[in-house]
Amino acid sequence: MDGIHDLGGKHGYGPIDVDEPEVAFHAPWEGRMWAISRNRGAPGCTIDWWRHVRELIEPADYLTRPYFDQWAQTEFAVHIDAGVFTLDEVIAGRSSSPPAPNRPGLDRDGALDADRARAYRFDRDINEAPQFAAGERVRASAFGSTHHSRLPDYVRGREGTIHAHHGAHIFADDSARGIEQAQHIYSVVFEAETLWPEAKGRSDRVYLDLWESYLEPA
Repeated sequence: MDGIHDLGGKHGYGPIDVDEPEVAFHAPWEGRMWAISRNRGAPGCTIDWWRHVRELIEPADYLTRPYFDQWAQTEFAVHIDAGVFTLDEVIAGRSSSPPAPNRPGLDRDGALDADRARAYRFDRDINEAPQFAAGERVRASAFGSTHHSRLPDYVRGREGTIHAHHGAHIFADDSARGIEQAQHIYSVVFEAETLWPEAKGRSDRVYLDLWESYLEPA
């Protein structure tokens, strides 16, 4: 959706800190939050629904809370929405529901094996032939969305070139609504100077993987 999360190419937010320490987690609670998210998924929650819920976080929270704190907000929201627990239970800090059956403990290697076993493929076979081929000029849709979308704001209405076709994959916009259908997806290359006026004359390029419905012939 069009929200505060879509910051690509926007000005006024200061430089990116490229010297941040390359560590997976900056505090123990962040690792716990990652583990909770990976192992305690809410029933019926797809990655696209999860992302859409995260995008609904209020701008002030989204911009000021740590990354994994946003994850915590999202996990609370999707679990409450799925009926796993209630907001009152969250506020009270204790459950008023019957306890869940005990789950067997896992060591580190067991947890990694379980995580690998949950790997999910998003590519699909479809009957429709691809509309575009490598080398064709295309234009990204100029229109946003009131729901989930993976089309960045900074390429909307801009022209690019099909770099490669990657087959069909589950369309994220529909997946966030609980609809599983696939579309062809393409790697599209945009010249930087077509996206940002200050890049005029530079040879930089941006490559984006975009679904077919985001594109039209240029």
